[in-house]
Amino acid sequence: MKRLWLLFSQTATVLLAAYFVVATLKPEWIGQGGIGRGSIAVIEAPAPAAGSIPAGSLRQAAQKAASAVVSINTSKAVRPGPHTRDPWFRFFFGDQGAQPQAGLGSGVIVSPSGLILTNNHVVEGADEIEVILNDSRRAVAKVIGTDPDTDLAVLKIELDKLPVIVLGNSDTLQVGDQVLAIGNPFGVGQTVTSGIISALGRNQLGINTFENFIQTDAAINPGNSGGALVDTAGNLMGINTAIYSRSGGSMGIGFAIPVSTARLVMEGLVRDGQVTRGWIGVEPNELSPELAETFGVKATRGVIITGVLQNGPAAQAGIRPGDVITAVADREVGNVSELLSAVAALKPGVAARFRVQRRDQPLDIDVAPGVRPRPQRAPNQ
Repeated sequence: MKRLWLLFSQTATVLLAAYFVVATLKPEWIGQGGIGRGSIAVIEAPAPAAGSIPAGSLRQAAQKAASAVVSINTSKAVRPGPHTRDPWFRFFFGDQGAQPQAGLGSGVIVSPSGLILTNNHVVEGADEIEVILNDSRRAVAKVIGTDPDTDLAVLKIELDKLPVIVLGNSDTLQVGDQVLAIGNPFGVGQTVTSGIISALGRNQLGINTFENFIQTDAAINPGNSGGALVDTAGNLMGINTAIYSRSGGSMGIGFAIPVSTARLVMEGLVRDGQVTRGWIGVEPNELSPELAETFGVKATRGVIITGVLQNGPAAQAGIRPGDVITAVADREVGNVSELLSAVAALKPGVAARFRVQRRDQPLDIDVAPGVRPRPQRAPNQ
């Protein structure tokens, strides 16, 4: 009996030792149904098929557009001040502004020939403009033309095999449509953010003379200016221009210039070096009850004219102070911004029909607009 017990104890000891050795060195040899040390039962997702895209992903739109979005670095030489060379001034105040000023923005390649759309404020006053492509190539850009009234500029670089963005139709956008903003915020490198169209036709913001902004909640930050706002197909819908912010960072209210506007401006700058706009020589104001009473006009909608330039196109056609313009070339206008845009779209020298309310009498007056003077930043038409 004692011998059997000894044999059992020795066998158990050997088996237990073998178990611990196997559990330590080869835990996978332990039975699948057993509880091995450190093993956790999990459910793993099947490996995705090669080239598949997750549902709801905006990857294709980002990949299609991102290569055509560039970073823009600008430098501006410091202009010497009246005391720059004064040794006593330099002794007390140091070299004021001795370093050149640097700027940062974004742009969009819109032509295989190297044309780039960006904001005027990105390149304004720059002595040197460097464009950095997404593939790390660099090139010095020259300015083809600028349009401060819409805050747009066209640059050109000389490189081969340039990626080009596809221009979309911004007139088809609706509130709620998904969009992506692509640019180089804060100089951290190309960044893609997503959001929706929050509003269309934003104006009277005091940013540009001619305003018809797309509003989006896609994050736009300093450095994004001049970058692309694209739809879910990767087509260009706007040029990111400005943000509403109390802190300097994104607060979910960004503004982009529609590509329909940008295209017209670009064509004018490339063809003529400037944008030719209509002008009639009036001082417009928002129609208020006080102004309506002052001029004795019965209109409730439109733009009231409080001043007319002597011998200007409007004066020659018979428009007077106190007239309320309600439509231009069959396009209704309800505020100053709409009137500015409608008149600017007219072809200089070609008469257009203006619908006018004079006191309680409606009139149709044909006005042949002139060419809008440049530069002119004040909202006078």
